[in-house]
Amino acid sequence: MSSEFRVRELVLGIQGMALLRRAIDGDEAFLKQRVDDIRRFVLSDEQLPGRGADVDELDAADGYASWSAIYDTLPSSYIEVEEPIVHEILDRLPAGAALDAACGTGRQTLALTSRGFRTTGVDQSPQMLDKARENAPEAQYRVGRLESLPLDDQSVDVAVCSLAMTHLPELDASVAELARVVKPGGRIVITDMHPFVISLQGQCLFVHGSEQLAFVRNHVHFASDYLNAFARAGLTVRACHEPLFNGRLAPGGYEEYIADAARAAWEGIPLIIAWELSVPA
Repeated sequence: MSSEFRVRELVLGIQGMALLRRAIDGDEAFLKQRVDDIRRFVLSDEQLPGRGADVDELDAADGYASWSAIYDTLPSSYIEVEEPIVHEILDRLPAGAALDAACGTGRQTLALTSRGFRTTGVDQSPQMLDKARENAPEAQYRVGRLESLPLDDQSVDVAVCSLAMTHLPELDASVAELARVVKPGGRIVITDMHPFVISLQGQCLFVHGSEQLAFVRNHVHFASDYLNAFARAGLTVRACHEPLFNGRLAPGGYEEYIADAARAAWEGIPLIIAWELSVPA
């Protein structure tokens, strides 16, 4: 399914969000610039980066098959604020058997193996697994889905799932699977796109093929959705982290074109929600 990349509307939305957040106590010059920019983008036919391009919605299998070719080359503020949290948790855990669920190109697989964990990476995309084998060759890999993990019951000490559950319409099946494969007393680390970000921004675009834009749909899961899924799976929440926007804008994108407004719009907004969980002994 294709749609138009409505970059002017996105630019106006960012300008409006910055204006909304600063309207009460913002600097007058900043507020005036936002109003002037909105007027300019509404009234002019100014060419904006990517304007008029087509955008395809892909399912997770097709999307990540395409995305795998460039995934590791793209700077990401989401990954930059997420990784220190995951690494700090892993540094506190004794090495043992580990699962990287929806491992993608092996980012967390490498973090686990480098800390001495005997790691299995699972992903539904063979193309992503090929990249993971290059990035973390000491791990084992299996094709599989979050909702039906190809591991035995109580077979790992630690399970990590990074930035993947947002693509699922509901959480219960995947959370229950993680709880199933982790031993009593073991730990689960789940990170995901923060519901604030998905509610405000929606989808993350990438270049599909030579020039086509595409996305794999993100679904909004509120903290209460996670907590209810954890309770139904019998998991104990040990900690929740919500790291904030770090100031990085996607290079070459429309937000860089309106950087002052974009940074003001996202300042103080959490990008990621990260959960540290345990399986009762």
